[in-house]
Amino acid sequence: MIESRCGLKCGECKYREIMKCEGCLKIKKPYWGKTCPIKTCCEGKGLSNCGLCPKFPCKELHEFAFDPATGNEGDRIEQCQTWADEEKSGQNS
Repeated sequence: MIESRCGLKCGECKYREIMKCEGCLKIKKPYWGKTCPIKTCCEGKGLSNCGLCPKFPCKELHEFAFDPATGNEGDRIEQCQTWADEEKSGQNS
């Protein structure tokens, strides 16, 4: 089940409870700033997550996934691919 646009597992996010965040699939504006470029890009393309994009993994997602402050050593990219594969196989059933 897709939890975010960028591959973050919201259920494991330490800020979810603190910030009362419902995740980017449900919120209009992120709590951490005016916008999230990953969220904006996916929603602009009508995609549930980055893994479904023809440009996946793009430079922006790669930089985000490996950012020392916000990244997780690329695990988000793998998670996006997993969610995309699950969504595609569900559509083909």
